Amino acid sequence: MSAEMRCVFITGGTGYMGQRLIPHLLERGHHVRALVRAGSEGKVPSGCTTIVGDALNEDSYAHQVSPADTFVQLVGVAHPSPTKEAEFRKIDLVAGLAGIAAANASGVKHLVYLSVAQPAPMMKAYIAVRAECEEKIRLSQMNATILRPWYVLGPGHRWPYALIPLYWVCERFPFTRKGAQRLGLITLDQMSHALVCAIENPAHGIRIMGVPEMREWRINTAQKHSAIA
Repeated sequence: MSAEMRCVFITGGTGYMGQRLIPHLLERGHHVRALVRAGSEGKVPSGCTTIVGDALNEDSYAHQVSPADTFVQLVGVAHPSPTKEAEFRKIDLVAGLAGIAAANASGVKHLVYLSVAQPAPMMKAYIAVRAECEEKIRLSQMNATILRPWYVLGPGHRWPYALIPLYWVCERFPFTRKGAQRLGLITLDQMSHALVCAIENPAHGIRIMGVPEMREWRINTAQKHSAIA
């Protein structure tokens, strides 16, 4: 892996995933710029540069993305469910398109977009919004990594642990194996590691990372020392 230090702009930095990702990046020697709402400046770790703006309006922050070379889009509705279709379109879609536009206008070298596993038998509205953003990324012709988790296990997100035996069974049969792997569970640590790996190893073109690939991705522990040396 490359030991090059990155300058990373993150939307959703005070959210469930962003709060875990930012400390990892800072620890590994990267510069981090996090977009926050006014009044939330104190929610980001020390050492992170705060950019006050509205994730739903690229004009409020696009001019402050530079000098970032990497843009990470994490904004999304908390605890997605089939009942939140209107919120997906009002928040996830608008923030996603705004982030893509801001990243493209700023000339960042690599976009990292947190999407969702697809196809899937449920959460159609959620998937449709993420797929729309993915298509916008393709049309932008930016280098991008699209991460497709299904459900991230962590604090406040533990009920699917009860499904682990079912996953184990489904992964043993050829006709259910691929679906069980694509819609598999991933831990918060695995998800954070996958994001770090995506940032530290920029894609050339479009790279799609599903659950099996994210589970296998490993951080180069030696990079931490070279990055902060």
